[in-house]
Amino acid sequence: MKILVAEDDPYTRRGLIEIFENEGYQVIGASNGLDALKLYKTESPHLVCLDIMMPEMSGYDVCKEIRKKDSQVPVIFISAKSEEIDLVLGLELGADDYIAKPFGVNAVLARVRAVTRRCLINREQKVTVSTAFHMGDLQVAPSELRVYRDESAIEVSLRDIRILRLLHRHCGEVVSRDTLFDECWGLNYLPNSRSLDQHISQLRKRIETDPKDPQIIRTVHGVGYRYDVC
Repeated sequence: MKILVAEDDPYTRRGLIEIFENEGYQVIGASNGLDALKLYKTESPHLVCLDIMMPEMSGYDVCKEIRKKDSQVPVIFISAKSEEIDLVLGLELGADDYIAKPFGVNAVLARVRAVTRRCLINREQKVTVSTAFHMGDLQVAPSELRVYRDESAIEVSLRDIRILRLLHRHCGEVVSRDTLFDECWGLNYLPNSRSLDQHISQLRKRIETDPKDPQIIRTVHGVGYRYDVC
């Protein structure tokens, strides 16, 4: 999934890009409204995050132009303008959500995941994207960005889903670290062993009954990871 982030403050823009990339999204950034609209037309993102007060063209105006051509692509306003009138105006223009600055990382991710779920369900690839599968006692629901154990829902990221699907597809086989990077991070990502291990460690804390004795994601030292319960 591709996200367009339009934000004129370079630090906020870079921070949002890093947050979304860590979740497994492909992200493109724009520093003003005019560039944002151009990138929307050329890149066809699946989700748009717009600051309101931007040079060249406001987020409101960008949203108006997007809605003239596409009523379905999700739009989230992220702005320091937090008065009720700003919220109402943004939603009336067709935005799906509104996040006020300063914001917390978890709040941003929760809203983006919610919008992503709707986006995944509505995409043309619905049959392949949303098909649930089991891994041990887990039910993995890709279109929801959740896994279930004993009817309890566990929130996961888009990248987590890619990792679990890849391991499930190669059940009983070792999936190399390079393959994990290529398929779950992207071919242009510069491999870093520590980032992979940290990500797997965090994923285990959420999905394993005992993260110290993992049954879903097993380590094959020096090679990669494997899922055995076929």
